[in-house]
Amino acid sequence: MSAVPVWSVDPRTGNPREQVAAEATAEEVDRAVRSAHAVRDALADRVARAAFLRAAAELLEESGEHIIEAADAETALGPTRLTGELARTAAQFRAFAEVVDEGAYLDVHIDHPDASRTPPWPDLRRYKIPLGVVAVYAASNFPLAFSVPGGDTASALAAGCPVVVKAHPDHPATSELCASVLRRAAARTGLPEDVLTVVHGFDAGVELIRHPLVSAAGFTGSVRGGRALFDAAAARPAPIPFHGELGSLNPVVVTPAAAAERAGEIGAGLGGSMTLGVGQFCTKPGFVLVPEGAAGDQLLKTLTETVSSTGSGVLLDHRMRDAFVTGVRERAALPGVDAPVTPGAAGEHTVSAGFLTVPAARLTADGPHDALLEECFGPVTVIARYASVDEIAAVLARLPGNLTATLQTAADEGRDPDAGPLLAALTPLAGRILVNGWPTGVAVAPAQHHGGPYPATTSASTSVGATAIERWLRPVTYQSTPETLLPAELREDNPLGLPRRVDGRRA
Repeated sequence: MSAVPVWSVDPRTGNPREQVAAEATAEEVDRAVRSAHAVRDALADRVARAAFLRAAAELLEESGEHIIEAADAETALGPTRLTGELARTAAQFRAFAEVVDEGAYLDVHIDHPDASRTPPWPDLRRYKIPLGVVAVYAASNFPLAFSVPGGDTASALAAGCPVVVKAHPDHPATSELCASVLRRAAARTGLPEDVLTVVHGFDAGVELIRHPLVSAAGFTGSVRGGRALFDAAAARPAPIPFHGELGSLNPVVVTPAAAAERAGEIGAGLGGSMTLGVGQFCTKPGFVLVPEGAAGDQLLKTLTETVSSTGSGVLLDHRMRDAFVTGVRERAALPGVDAPVTPGAAGEHTVSAGFLTVPAARLTADGPHDALLEECFGPVTVIARYASVDEIAAVLARLPGNLTATLQTAADEGRDPDAGPLLAALTPLAGRILVNGWPTGVAVAPAQHHGGPYPATTSASTSVGATAIERWLRPVTYQSTPETLLPAELREDNPLGLPRRVDGRRA
C-alpha cells in the first residue's frame, strides 16, 4: 500500500502548495512512541530540561522569519498576528524553564515520624514524577501557540515527558519546520532529538491515543473529534488522562446599568473581539445577553457599524468555511431570528462577519433555537435581547460549560445592583470570569486558567499558565525509606534547594 501524501494547502485559494510529509502508518506511530519512551530518562535532569526549553525559545525566534512565512501561507492569519503568536510561543518556553528552575511544581511534602498522632505517623515523603510519553493533538487556529511548539508540548517537556505530536492537517509544513527547530534545540543542549516527534494523519492520531506506551494526551479542537479521542483514552485497557479543549460559547452579559452608561463602548469592544482573527479564537464571545430598550438598541447600532466596517476574511480551511456558511444560514432561518449584519460567504474563498439577534425568551426552554447556544466557529455572534434579570438567569441555566464568561457592568458597581448576583450566576459556567473586558487574548501568567466545565474541557486543568505542567505529573509517596534510597528531591538535607513543606510548614 502506497503512502498517503500530506499536502500543504493555501486557504486563500484552496490550492495545494507542496507535499511535506506522508501519513504515518501504524508501524511508524509505534516506532515514534517507542523512540520517545526510550529517551524519557534523558529528561530527568532539571537543569538540562530548563536549558532545552530556553534553547527552544531562542531557536524559534532565530527561525521566526521562515516559520511566519510558512504559517501565513498555510493559515492566512497574516504576519502581524503570527509574529505576536511566535513571541507568545517563545515566552511560554521561557516561562516553563523558570517553573522547572524553581521546582515548586514538584510539590514536595515531608512529614517526619510522630508517634503522638492517632494513628501514629511514619516518615512520609511525597513529590511528583512525570507520567511518561505524552500525545499532543495540535490545534488548527493557533499553528504555533497551541500546536507543535505550543503550550501542551512545552508544559509536557517541562514536566519531563517526551512528546509525540499529531500535527494538524491545516499547517503540516509549519509543523515540520517547528519540529525540526525543537529537535535542534534538544541536540544543542545534549538531549536526544526523539524527546519530540511529529506524526501526520487521522489514523495516526487514533493509533497514538491507543498506544500502550502513551501515558497522557492533550487536545485542542472540536467537540466531536475531542470526544472521540477522550472516549478512546477511557476505553483503553489502562485508561489515561485526556486533557481536551473542545468548544466554548463564551457568554457575555451586559447589565441594564452598563448599557445605559456606555452602550457605544461595549458595542465597539464586542465587534472587535468577535471578529478578531476572523472569529477563530477559542475565546470569541459567541453569545451576548443585551437588554431590550433604547440603551440596548444603541449598543447594537454601534456593533452594526463596527462589524460592517470589518473586511471579509479567509478561514483556516474550506471545510471550516463551509461549516460556517451552513451554520449561520441555519441559525438565521430560525423563527424570530434577525440578522442586522448578515454573516456568511463573501466570495469563493472568504467570509464576511455579522451577528444575529433573537428574543431571549425563545431560549429559556428546549427547542429548535438551541442551536443558538452552540459554538459557531467564525466571525459571528448571537445577541439575545432580554426583558428582565430573571430572563437572564433562565438562559444562563441552559448554557453548557465554557472557557470564559464575561460581565459588563456599570463602572461604579455600587450603582449596578445586578452585578453581584449575575457574577455569581456566571461563575459556575466557566474557568475564567471577566468583568468589563473581552475574553479574546489569554495571558501566559502563573494565575491564568484556560479551561472550564465540559464541553469547554474534559478535565479541571488549565492548558495555559504555569500550572499547566501539573497535567503531566503524578504524586508518589515514599514511606520509611532510608536516606540513601530516597530521590535527591526528598532527602533530608535538600541538596537541590527545592521549596517544600516539612511537617506542614514551608521550609
